[in-house]
Amino acid sequence: MAVNLSGNLTALQVMQDAPVIPVIVLHDVAHAVPMARALVAGGIRMLEVTLRTPQALACMEAIAKEVPGAVVGAGTVRSAVDAAAAAKAGARFAVSPGYTKTVGQACRDHGLSLLPGVATGSEIMMALEDGYTELKFFPAMQAGGPAMLKAWSGPFFDVKFCPTGGVTPGNALEFLSLPNVACVGGSWLVPADALAQGDWACIERLAREASQIQRKP
Repeated sequence: MAVNLSGNLTALQVMQDAPVIPVIVLHDVAHAVPMARALVAGGIRMLEVTLRTPQALACMEAIAKEVPGAVVGAGTVRSAVDAAAAAKAGARFAVSPGYTKTVGQACRDHGLSLLPGVATGSEIMMALEDGYTELKFFPAMQAGGPAMLKAWSGPFFDVKFCPTGGVTPGNALEFLSLPNVACVGGSWLVPADALAQGDWACIERLAREASQIQRKP
């Protein structure tokens, strides 16, 4: 069920808003607003714009200012500097490829809900020690896929995951059928060719299909 966008968002609210969080790589600021509008029109509001290009922060700022139906998140947050810059650009949540106490504290300092990246049991325990119970499993397929998440459901029964990395329309449902998976992260919602061609109808269609994937109750 979609969450209320007003006020501070928890990581769990970010994860529960839709079955898929799009992992977005933007090279052109002009693409940011129409792309975001297409995703929102398709039912996807939590938008993870990765800090992988020089234009990423400007893209976040444009979306935050011009697309009120979207919630901007920053992906690939690797440092306190990244967290500060993302918050200044209008991000309301952060996603990191791994986890450090420094990144965790910086996100708290700047009011960003954080989905820390984990790939091992020890990393999960480190995040749990700092109060994080909603985690990004990355890279999901390379690190063990659904089988690993099933194995973790015993010792880490109180953790919810967002598997990202190698997740596709073909295997998303397998992940989403697991009780410890709240959502998945996927880049297929914003294909590079659709961006380059300005094919916003394609992106809206992909978002609508993703938003209708059935999750485990």
